[in-house]
Amino acid sequence: MQIYTVESLSGRRIKEGELIYANGVLAANLLRDVREAIQNAIGGKMRRYEGVLDRVTAQAIETLKGKAAAAGYDGVIAVRISSPYMIAGSASITVYGTGFNFIADE
Repeated sequence: MQIYTVESLSGRRIKEGELIYANGVLAANLLRDVREAIQNAIGGKMRRYEGVLDRVTAQAIETLKGKAAAAGYDGVIAVRISSPYMIAGSASITVYGTGFNFIADE
């Protein structure tokens, strides 16, 4: 499954399909929240939350690929990733794009 952030593929003919989207939600744990609150109070990089955001983004992208494959598409173009949202120790994100199929050269 191929995903692209561009809206068209130069040199390849495609037939655009429908909107494909995927959500990812991942909960952090209470201990991590306490550590990050302390880190936030004193300043610095919040590595644990960065890891949570990386995992939830990867999860949503894999879900998007699975949905596109299940719908019979060769890939997804114009892929966009919403700004991750962190609240109460959880992270959520939406990934979306347009499913497409390659058109065979004649």
